[in-house]
Amino acid sequence: MSTQATPALCSQVRRDIVRMVHAVSSGHPGGSLGCVELFVKLYFDVMKIDAENFSMNGKGEDLFFLSNGHISPVWYSVLSRRGFFPTSELATFRKLNSRVQGHPATEEGLPGIRIASGSLGQGLSVGIGAAETKRLLGEDTWVFTLHGDGELQEGQIWEAAMYAAHNKIDNIISFVDCNGQQIDGSTEDVLSLLDLSAKWSAFGWNVLKCDGHSLDDLDRVIKEAKAARGSGVPCVVLMETVMGKGVDFMEGTHKWHGIAPNDAQLADALSQLEETEGDY
Repeated sequence: MSTQATPALCSQVRRDIVRMVHAVSSGHPGGSLGCVELFVKLYFDVMKIDAENFSMNGKGEDLFFLSNGHISPVWYSVLSRRGFFPTSELATFRKLNSRVQGHPATEEGLPGIRIASGSLGQGLSVGIGAAETKRLLGEDTWVFTLHGDGELQEGQIWEAAMYAAHNKIDNIISFVDCNGQQIDGSTEDVLSLLDLSAKWSAFGWNVLKCDGHSLDDLDRVIKEAKAARGSGVPCVVLMETVMGKGVDFMEGTHKWHGIAPNDAQLADALSQLEETEGDY
């Protein structure tokens, strides 16, 4: 089993994603494939976590909140391969009574999941609350959140952004998956986001950018974000990504936002992705 973030591990995670979604003919492969490197980097190289002794309060640990909860396949894959629960459980994705539901939930008690998510726009508020708590406890820990670019069309995001800047919450690093796609088309066509960098800057955040498919560039930008702690300024990272990354016929289109591959398409996808850690 891998103990650090590698391209080989990313390939295996992508295999998990397409197989999970195919098995039940439902789920969200596009955004999941596009965020693999971030999840692998955070969970295998960056975050201070205790996978074997998961606790809901996360005291003394770094926390991660997935706001765009529909991309649960990538999170489940990485959590299982990091040791939070057996990889065999991935085979129960979206099935009745499974802990591995279509959107992350807490009632089933799946290790690694601390909030139910999928109602877009709420994750930043949760992350900021957790970051404030960490600060009040005097912890030298971090809170990470992930959001879709289309999700930024939700007003609650900007209320939370104002709150964090006003209260100088600088122990949070929020990532935005900038793939330019959402469920009904491109973000430009549905509701243009205009200049995201200027928006976040105007709301009082430190804005960084990176290549979301480069483990090295993610390493760079996370170190840069961490170095700014103490400034009283929250940090957002705009990640340039490709929806459906790694599977050529899924790349760059909203059409694979929430559609599962058929048998032939699965075989095609798997032929492009090397098995490196062993399929579940």
